[in-house]
Amino acid sequence: MRSLDIAATGMQAQQLYVDVTSQNLANINTTAYKLQRPEFEDLLYQNQRAAGSNSSDNGTLVPTGIQIGLGVRLAAIDRNTSQGTLTQTSAPLDVSIQGRGFFQITLPSGQVAYTRAGGFQIAQDGSIVTNDGFQVTPTITIPQNATSISIDQSGEVSATIPAQTTPQILGQMQTVNFINEAGLQATGNNLFTETAASGAPVIGTPGIDGFGTILQGFLESSNVNPVTELTNLIKAQRVYEMNSKVITKTDQMLQSLNQSV
Repeated sequence: MRSLDIAATGMQAQQLYVDVTSQNLANINTTAYKLQRPEFEDLLYQNQRAAGSNSSDNGTLVPTGIQIGLGVRLAAIDRNTSQGTLTQTSAPLDVSIQGRGFFQITLPSGQVAYTRAGGFQIAQDGSIVTNDGFQVTPTITIPQNATSISIDQSGEVSATIPAQTTPQILGQMQTVNFINEAGLQATGNNLFTETAASGAPVIGTPGIDGFGTILQGFLESSNVNPVTELTNLIKAQRVYEMNSKVITKTDQMLQSLNQSV
């Protein structure tokens, strides 16, 4: 009976929905985490009578036909790239992007990755790095005797040095845009890498030509709404239970059929 296989695909789909929702809830407090949402599509149909086929020798046509569906499957897991709430931390190297853009991170392998999690630190050589020690690109080095660090909206980094009357400009932060941000591949550690779907990175200066501006002393929160995710979790559970009941009822029908034979 088809209903067993169809209901099984429904249960598998809802289990995947719960898995993705659990990931969202687990990362509510992850800096710059982007909400994920599974997208489903119906499976192939069995055509027992094609719509528009002849129903008589006089040329009359069947208006709708007979198609029997075979269930559901996961088509994609979409990523919502909308900006999360900005939370003030007042830390000099906590920076967020207001608008579009990603920071460039050079991995130990030499590969360039991208992130919106701007909770940066100072390495032993004075360079700005991520919490995992990965280099922020372009490299900007903070002098050991700097008493304060300032980053303006365009990403220009300057520091106050003793005995100098004006702040010393240390470098210029650059950000990167992608034509399809949802096409980036998440690699963990709040990092993404380029794919064929994301398109090539476009490097620019914050605040110019559609690039978001830099805000010092703030971090971007995740864009997960806990109330919505808990509601979705309940919905998925109910749909899972309904598909389970379909399997139970189908099994009862098969039992009745076997007893009557």
